[in-house]
Amino acid sequence: MRLEGRAVGEWTAELDRVWQSIAGSIAPRRLVVDLREVVHMEARAIDVLADMHRQSGAHFLAETPMTKYFAEEAQRRGNLNAAKGE
Repeated sequence: MRLEGRAVGEWTAELDRVWQSIAGSIAPRRLVVDLREVVHMEARAIDVLADMHRQSGAHFLAETPMTKYFAEEAQRRGNLNAAKGE
């Protein structure tokens, strides 16, 4: 999956909709999410990435400090939610 631009508002809702539509069919494949062209993400979009990481073990491609932050924060939140049993 490749994301570009700004994940805010309706685009976050679209990201979540797409994720929900493919989540059940990912296993046993590995999901790779390319964040290299993302310039901004709202907190809710990072939560969607966290769900992807928690549910599928998604791997995030990131290059810039900002995209690395998005990837690391999504992994952190995904791991926290998994530890809580969510």
